[in-house]
Amino acid sequence: MGKIVVLGGCGAVGRHSVKTLADSKEVDKVIIADINLELAKEMAENLGEKVSAVKVDAHDIKSIRNAIQGADVVVNTIGPYYIFEKKILETVIEEVINYVDVCDDTGATYDALALDEKAKEKGVTALIGMGSSPGITNVLAAFAATTKSIMAECESIDLFHIHGGEPVEGVGVIGHRFYCMKQDVPMFIDGKMLNLTQKESEAHTEEIKFINIEGKHKVYPYPHPEPITMPKWIPGVKRVTNKGTVLPEEYYNLTRTIFGAGMDSRAPITVNGVPVIPHDFATQFLIKRRDEILKETNFGEQRGCVKIVVSGKNERGLDRKYIFYLVSEGAGKGQAMGEGTGIPCALGALLMLKGKIKNGPGVLPPEACVDAMEFLSLMRKIMKVDGNDESKKSPLIIHKIDEKGNIEVIDI
Repeated sequence: MGKIVVLGGCGAVGRHSVKTLADSKEVDKVIIADINLELAKEMAENLGEKVSAVKVDAHDIKSIRNAIQGADVVVNTIGPYYIFEKKILETVIEEVINYVDVCDDTGATYDALALDEKAKEKGVTALIGMGSSPGITNVLAAFAATTKSIMAECESIDLFHIHGGEPVEGVGVIGHRFYCMKQDVPMFIDGKMLNLTQKESEAHTEEIKFINIEGKHKVYPYPHPEPITMPKWIPGVKRVTNKGTVLPEEYYNLTRTIFGAGMDSRAPITVNGVPVIPHDFATQFLIKRRDEILKETNFGEQRGCVKIVVSGKNERGLDRKYIFYLVSEGAGKGQAMGEGTGIPCALGALLMLKGKIKNGPGVLPPEACVDAMEFLSLMRKIMKVDGNDESKKSPLIIHKIDEKGNIEVIDI
């Protein structure tokens, strides 16, 4: 039993972490910490007696410190992480509280890893990037790559993601997309860590098939934490890449065009005597056009997929490839991006509370400290997965491919 504080608990991700934790018998108190206290209180009332609310301002260290007092674990879902990660994690470490987040920013990942020694000195275990990607991607890739009975030698890990049609796409999502389009892209290739400019990374675009989405789709190198952390924790791997795209493709192409035209600028320009910030105009325009494009293309319900390809050799030196698909339609229908990120984060917090996180203390990515079987067992229990019920099948599909290209569907 324990107390967990969820920073940003009213957000698209945080609310799913809160609900998952509130439903768990291992947790006796959940605190929703959010800038919107009124909404936090409303959520708490709807979730029962074990849930309460407190106001937190992520810009104010004192406010953060007050919100997390007495917690056994702090779950941080406040973004953007390139602004808030370092400040929040430093404060949590100073208060000697264990920590879980869903950080997917490369710069913030480096900031967090730089606090490793400080966390070790304080005896704090910080699990970073425990969402879908990063998060489940790391856990599954490490499971295949480091389990000798599955793969004796891991050569490469390639991650691909595609999604679109979410019920809402707000200013924060588009702003984060613009931010990522500015960043150098970390890629681990031929055993070397590279930080490619956006222009350099274009040479690594490719077309990929996803199991639940028709046709091939162009995926672009994307600045994500997995290529930064996996080479350290997965012995012998020579390549780690992360590439993705957004659906509909017409919408993502428009986003890239607008960014390329410099419309992400926050420097105001005067239009007919009125100051206009290009970034604000661009995000509102994209929100409007996205809704129109979804209708024009008859897109339908949200859907997406994360594809994790782990390649190497088995104990007999024969080629082996394991492909993990995390789908968000069909078997996993109804699990939008907020659920797909917030639920794994909550599971990480539950494992932390139960003392199931290994290799701590320190700042650790999921592949370093989360046991795949422990995680999948908990996921099955929390999500009430039932192979005989079409509405409750696991969103995880696994293919094993042998040296002859034969595909076997497996269940772990």
